[in-house]
Amino acid sequence: MILDDIVKARKADYDIIKNKLPLEELKKKVIVPNKLEYRFYDLFKKKDFIYICECKHKSPSKGIIKENYNYLDIAKEYEASGADCISCLTEPNYFLGSDEHLINIKKNVSIPVLRKDFIFDEYQIYEAKLIGADLILLICAILDNDTLKKFINLAHSLGLSCLVETHNEDEINNAIMCGAKVIGVNNRNLKDFSVDNSLSRILREKYKDIILISESGIKDSNDVLLIKRAGLNGVLVGEALMKSSNISKTLKEFKDAC
Repeated sequence: MILDDIVKARKADYDIIKNKLPLEELKKKVIVPNKLEYRFYDLFKKKDFIYICECKHKSPSKGIIKENYNYLDIAKEYEASGADCISCLTEPNYFLGSDEHLINIKKNVSIPVLRKDFIFDEYQIYEAKLIGADLILLICAILDNDTLKKFINLAHSLGLSCLVETHNEDEINNAIMCGAKVIGVNNRNLKDFSVDNSLSRILREKYKDIILISESGIKDSNDVLLIKRAGLNGVLVGEALMKSSNISKTLKEFKDAC
């Protein structure tokens, strides 16, 4: 399965990374402010629907998505065009992401930045705080409940918000039980990368009282319209914006969907 391969490769990366900088040394570098702010969670106090726009160079299913990939220009354009949050891939093997991308984006935008990676170790959460992320992605498919709860609590103790990713009812139930405040429904099955962009709308019918974000498979403003009408609280969009010849225009079309 693709997800297993990605996680296996990421674990190999961290065998090297942790050897160079052990966890206890990493912790010493992390500065936690006295007053914790959760800028991503705060978005939902002001808005009924948010747009998380993704900087993504490559994917396992589509290969190279954008040839001339200037992630910093893209991030600036997202913010200027009204994005509420930027998702930055930091997974290097299958997505060609980088921590450096997130560090540079964070220096140049004022909206929250999501570290999108495959988190399996608390090390990565401290690392996310160190490189400036405002929130992290936690994927139910790779974390058992005890670990998910532990990671959510650790992230909150550092002032990081969490977007907890699910793909079915069992995972949503687990996310709720573990204390997730914002839950993403990935319309893409990470086991085989097939997409059903109606999934998040169907699951919204069964989960009315939680903050729910639709992720993946969002191609155009009609998809956004359907998601809005279903009562979800936002979208995470990457490929459609990456492939657009005019990101600002495409994002405006998404935002104008009503």
